[in-house]
Amino acid sequence: MFLSEAGARPQAGEANASERRKWVKVFKACDEHNKGYLSREDFKVAIVMLFGYKPSKIEADAVMSSVNPNTSGVSLEGFLSAVKRKKEARLYRNEIRQIFTAFDVHYRGFLTLEDFKRAFSRVAPKLPARTVLEVFREADQDSDGHVSFRDFEYAMNHGQSK
Repeated sequence: MFLSEAGARPQAGEANASERRKWVKVFKACDEHNKGYLSREDFKVAIVMLFGYKPSKIEADAVMSSVNPNTSGVSLEGFLSAVKRKKEARLYRNEIRQIFTAFDVHYRGFLTLEDFKRAFSRVAPKLPARTVLEVFREADQDSDGHVSFRDFEYAMNHGQSK
């Protein structure tokens, strides 16, 4: 897909020392009785503390599925890894939001074919109109003539999974 090629996932660096200290501090604060791991509920509280929302059952299950059966919880390293992935995903989603906003010059909350033509004329002026139309049609999931942020995000992520 054309959009996913243009929207290649950015390379995220390691967490800086300050972030890592904060994550460790949250882990320790949520590790009741200093057992060395976070239970499912402890993990949820830690995510609320760091990101401001309660993780879904699916998200918690995904992290808990990687747990050592002997501990029945997420170790510090597992927690740090999960938080780093979550931070990278959030940064990438914010970049997609910025690109969408740049395309949406009329602030309507959706993109039209004209928005695509205008944006592509600036970033790829020699791209054939037919190609821009194909990209638009592929991004317009429900063929309503509008590309919502959800459609756009899907198009940008399509083919990006490892």
